[in-house]
Amino acid sequence: MIDTNPTKLALAWLVPAVGAAIFVTIQCFSYLNGYVASGGSLEAVTFGPAALWGVSVFYGAWVIPPLLALAGRRATDWLMLVLGGLLFSLSTLAGVSDGLRDGGHLVGLELLAVTLPGVVALIMSWRHIRSN
Repeated sequence: MIDTNPTKLALAWLVPAVGAAIFVTIQCFSYLNGYVASGGSLEAVTFGPAALWGVSVFYGAWVIPPLLALAGRRATDWLMLVLGGLLFSLSTLAGVSDGLRDGGHLVGLELLAVTLPGVVALIMSWRHIRSN
């Protein structure tokens, strides 16, 4: 039997959101560790205002799929699936490419913290839409 409880679906979308936040935090600490270990000889990563806003909006958008799950309407369910799938896909691509650049441990973390829970949330969302 497929569970149609929107609270469980919202929690399923919160897990990859928390995983994305954990990934970014560990990625920052990994860069900082490499920078300190090199004695400050690594090129500093700087972001312009537009890039900072873009990153903030992207990671802030992870809150939207769980909220859409709680709305419980057919249109918001489809929007949750599309937006959540887009966020999940972009996070996976960006995390794997960053991990290949910065260290293999980040690839594993991305796959474990964002990709795996994202796939589960997508499957749960699809089953939720099909059952309604």
